[in-house]
Amino acid sequence: MTGKPENAIEAVLFGAGESVTVAEIAEALGIEIAAARESVQRLADRYDAEERGIKIIALGDAFQMCTRETYADAVRMVVEPKKRRGLSASALETLSVIAYHQPITKSRVEMIRGVDSSYSMTKLAERGLIDEAGRLDAPGRPILYVTTEEFLRCFGLHSLEELPKVDSTIDAGKEENV
Repeated sequence: MTGKPENAIEAVLFGAGESVTVAEIAEALGIEIAAARESVQRLADRYDAEERGIKIIALGDAFQMCTRETYADAVRMVVEPKKRRGLSASALETLSVIAYHQPITKSRVEMIRGVDSSYSMTKLAERGLIDEAGRLDAPGRPILYVTTEEFLRCFGLHSLEELPKVDSTIDAGKEENV
């Protein structure tokens, strides 16, 4: 690789348009993972210090270039001419069940919610907020669902550990009533 690692990382993150793992960055630049992580952090710190229009966010062990919140409305005016509708209450409830119980099958989501969740899960998948994550080793081999990086981005989370804690007694009581 020629040039500064930060410049190459900037090009990789911009070109990818989605999150890139530290291991992928290290491999692309031909450097150690620790050096890649340090270079990404230096670049992110520089963007923050200069209050640039874009920033670099961490998503687990990956990084992505995205719009700084301050300029999101301006970008949205150009990129999304039609205002996207928010999620319905049932979709939000379905999403929260998946987020807190993942990986989870559709039937388990429906058992917890007490209603059919087909429509909500289809809409959440179309928006890229949930995705299939294999199949459960059980009769019928039902599909397992998990939240995605898009879910983390939309809710301003770096990882699932940042989800608000739920009182386990309330959660257990809800499931017992189903």
